[in-house]
Amino acid sequence: MPAPSRSTALDFGGPDSQPAAMDSAAGGLRRDLRLIAEMIDPGARVLDIGCGDGALLAHLVRHKNVDGRGMELSQSGVNSCVGHGLSVIQGDADRDLEVYPNGAFDVVVLSQTLQATRQPRKVLETLVRIGRRAIVSFPNFGFWRIRLHLLFCGRMPVSNLLTHPWYETPNIHLCTIRDFVAMCDEIGVRVERSVTLDRHGRPYSLDPRGSLANLLAEQGVFVLSENLCNIKAAAHAAGQQG
Repeated sequence: MPAPSRSTALDFGGPDSQPAAMDSAAGGLRRDLRLIAEMIDPGARVLDIGCGDGALLAHLVRHKNVDGRGMELSQSGVNSCVGHGLSVIQGDADRDLEVYPNGAFDVVVLSQTLQATRQPRKVLETLVRIGRRAIVSFPNFGFWRIRLHLLFCGRMPVSNLLTHPWYETPNIHLCTIRDFVAMCDEIGVRVERSVTLDRHGRPYSLDPRGSLANLLAEQGVFVLSENLCNIKAAAHAAGQQG
């Protein structure tokens, strides 16, 4: 798969942005997906991993004319996406991303899926390798309602984002916002932007490294990229081997 021409493929907002118009165009998209859609430039090459029924991908293809591809584990999800004309394959984020070359996409999206992977660290490293940017969202297990539920009820919580009881949940690696930021630091992934969202999907203006974001946010959305130092080190090592 050839790498795309260089593009930032991300819109961080500014004087010319029109969030109200986007909100209308996004229709029934979840609020976190609307936010992700706003971050992606028209015409970008996008891979949506764990795309579910393809709601985000369909919106991006229709309203932003992206070159959109998807990967979904469930056969029912794949069938739904293909039935709506989307280019989606059945695949597992833990096993099937390695086939993509470096920089194959402008943006790789992993929404509400990282916690269900078996090797989240490896998946994250692969995302920033195959995409110039990665957008990752996940539920924050440090959210105050979850803490209180554990403290007073002594049972694993069920919420809008964590909808399954513990014995049926696909989520096997729950983390807090602090955990996620610490992992990014550890593996040298650069956090370009972060947005923390309340339980209604509304954004907070909070530092993800601070205690308030970890306490008040029900979920986080992060824009990530590979650290330039890591890229140079890998190129140097490859040159020495050659």
